[in-house]
Amino acid sequence: MACASFAKLNASSSQWIGQQSFSQRHARTSAPCRVSLSIRAAAGYTDELVHTAKTIASPGRGILAIDESNATCGKRLASIGLDNTETNRQAYRQLLLTTPGLGEYISGAILFEETLYQSTTDGKKFVDCLKEQKIVPGIKVDKGLVPLPGSNNESWCQGLDGLASRSAEYYKQGARFAKWRTVVSIPCGPSALAVKEAAWGLARYAAISQDNGLVPIVEPEILLDGDHPIERTLEVAEKVWSEVFLYLAENNVLFEGILLKPSMVTPGAEHKEKASPETIAKYTLTMLRRRVPPAVPGIMKNI
Repeated sequence: MACASFAKLNASSSQWIGQQSFSQRHARTSAPCRVSLSIRAAAGYTDELVHTAKTIASPGRGILAIDESNATCGKRLASIGLDNTETNRQAYRQLLLTTPGLGEYISGAILFEETLYQSTTDGKKFVDCLKEQKIVPGIKVDKGLVPLPGSNNESWCQGLDGLASRSAEYYKQGARFAKWRTVVSIPCGPSALAVKEAAWGLARYAAISQDNGLVPIVEPEILLDGDHPIERTLEVAEKVWSEVFLYLAENNVLFEGILLKPSMVTPGAEHKEKASPETIAKYTLTMLRRRVPPAVPGIMKNI
């Protein structure tokens, strides 16, 4: 009974599939129906996102990454004989964020969540210290790498669950851009699954960030591990970035309101021949010119 609706094919009779002939199916689909859909991108933050991205990408300045976790910050404190307490972490971050003239060289600062809510010892919010120097506060929003089931010992980045509500709170606290880091390993393949997961995760993160007023830094890091030549790195980087921009477009991400943080195109760290700075620059620029749309306002590297 279950197969009654399926067809038998023979030369002397009409060819049927699922009780419908090929000719009937063709006739019904030959004139595609075009539907115009109104897509809400960036949830009304378009102008602000574009302004923020251009500010961070302003010439002569860069991003300061001080998004160390409390555990990592504790290692820095331990190296000078200090305990890993919130008071000591606050003092360490205050020393950095209140440096005179910092804004001459820094356009954005990526903060750890604790830092975003901290203040100086005299009660001034760290966010306000940054804004006074025309530095845009940012926030690390991913929840780290975990093993990717079904892959070749590869990883994926978690943190999409609850990201919308967290991003809305970060915006209220003064953050205006976000960072999300995922990785791709060349020695592990990379598998098509890992590349797709990295690209799709970045696209969803970017769309959610923009929907809550945060400029997303898009960072698919190509790990340096391996003994492969620079040509292999270029091949993988082009594949990864092509998928990233495909999924960014599918998620209606505003290209003018994102920033990129690509890896340099280099040979694997264990490759027998080291590339010159000129060669690395040539291959990296080749990849960027082939893959990055001109609408993107800035390509960043951490200081």
